[in-house]
Amino acid sequence: MKSICVYCGANFNGDPVLRQAISDLAQVFADQDIRLVYGGGSVGVMGIIADDVLERKGSVTGVIPQFLLDLEVGHKEVTELIVTENMHQRKQKMADLSDGFIILPGGFGTLEEFFEVLTWLQLGLHNKAIGVLNVGGYYDHLFAQLDTMVEHKFLKPNNRALVLNSADPATLVAEMQSFQATPDEVWFKDRNLT
Repeated sequence: MKSICVYCGANFNGDPVLRQAISDLAQVFADQDIRLVYGGGSVGVMGIIADDVLERKGSVTGVIPQFLLDLEVGHKEVTELIVTENMHQRKQKMADLSDGFIILPGGFGTLEEFFEVLTWLQLGLHNKAIGVLNVGGYYDHLFAQLDTMVEHKFLKPNNRALVLNSADPATLVAEMQSFQATPDEVWFKDRNLT
């Protein structure tokens, strides 16, 4: 993996455990020469991960829509800043530039980005690893909901298994490096779409 997209929040709650996890993830990126691709912001968790990678002489590509840049939340010190016309172009560009995706704690936007690339993986539109850095159990309830979806037969176990989950950045990246996508190939056949 040469580049990983990190989805994360534009807020930071001050949690020292999360702060350490971000620092550790940045170190993994620097040690393995992995380029950070992220939303281009200078605030919150976004700003912290970008700064941490840059401090370690790593490469950072930010992708930000013009309207957010106009609000002066764009990171001016990143290696490369790509400005898009809108949010849809931003998400597509981030996905195109990345070999995998890591989800850090965040809010609505983070979850929306997570489920979009996860759905794309389920549909076979890409075969890139998706890992959740589950710091302090932040996403435990989300994983419980995924298990409920399997239990109620709205999600197949093969597709539930597409999401990697670890609280340790080095472990998560290692799992992503060896990931082989195995979405449920009968998804289309069950619906007579092929």
